[in-house]
Formats: sequence, C-alpha cells, structure tokens
Amino acid sequence: MITRDEAFVLLKRYNKEPFHIQHALTVEAVMKWYADKLGYSAEAEHWGIVGLLHDIDFELYPDEHCLIAPELLREGGVDEDIIHSVCSHASGITVCNCTTIDIEPVHEMEKVLFAVDELTGLIWAAALMRPSKSTKDMELKFLKKKYKSKGFAAGCSREVIERGAALLGWELDRLLELTLQAMAASEDTINAAMN
Repeated sequence: MITRDEAFVLLKRYNKEPFHIQHALTVEAVMKWYADKLGYSAEAEHWGIVGLLHDIDFELYPDEHCLIAPELLREGGVDEDIIHSVCSHASGITVCNCTTIDIEPVHEMEKVLFAVDELTGLIWAAALMRPSKSTKDMELKFLKKKYKSKGFAAGCSREVIERGAALLGWELDRLLELTLQAMAASEDTINAAMN
C-alpha cells in the first residue's frame, strides 16, 4: 500500500494551489478523525490516504473529475481499493456534461468521504465569516444558519451533503456536528502543515 508520505508527494505532483492542498489535508484529517470515532482506528491511516488523494485530478482536470483520477493514481502505484474509494466520492455526479460517475460508495469509509467532502468546504467557508476565522469556536447553530442560506457557499452542494447523510443513515444535524468537531480538532495541525 502507498504510504502517507508517498501519497502526499503524488498529490503535490498534480496540485499546486494552496486551496487544493489545504482541502486535501482537511479531508485527510477529517477522515482519520471519523475512523477513530466510528471504531476503525486500525484503518485510520488508510482512511486518511483516501481523503488526501480524493481530489487528485480536480485542479488540472475539473471537468473530468474522477475520470482522470484512476490513471493518475495507477501511475503513482496506488492500489485498486483506494482508486475505487477515491472515485466513489463522485457517485452520481455528471462530469464532461455527459458522463455520470457510477462507482457507488460501499464501505462506511467511502460513505463518510462522500458525505464530508462538500461539507468541509462549506464549514471552512463559514469559519472565514467569523472574527476568529476558525472552526474551533464555531457553534452548530451558526453552521446550520449558514447551511440553510442558499446563497452562502453556493458551490458546496447541499444535495450531495444530504445524500451523504442518508447513505450513512444519519440525520443531517449529526453529520454537521461531527464534521465540525473533526475540523476543529484538526485545524491547528492543518494550519501548521500549510505554513
């Protein structure tokens, strides 16, 4: 299996923008947090690597997201199970205006990735609206208000987030609260990595 350090080098081969690197690090940390929370501590590194690599093709090939990823990942020596997990986070999404990604999230880890990818972006956008620019002092009530505002972080699909909660069999509030906790717990580590 690819190591975390190898995965990070591979990510940076195709991603240079700080925004994309920060998003990858955020999803990695959130995935590892969820692995611990949901009883998969022994697999936390694996969950994190999937989170780290989930958008490997997005910066260079946004219109072909998850169509190009398998090729890039295979060239990097990534196992097929990780490739499946990475691509499953785009399940049901149409790319190239014609192709719908039909790789379903099956494992609980894949369902978590599907649920938190868009949500981490929305939570970070909400944090930037606060005086502290942090998730660590954000309350669920504030996040829910931003979530319900149609014009706020409009690029973060509420439909995908809600599908993710349903895949996990969770109420939306649970997904929001746990993901906020995960981001608050990892914020300092991510900020240090970005510096």
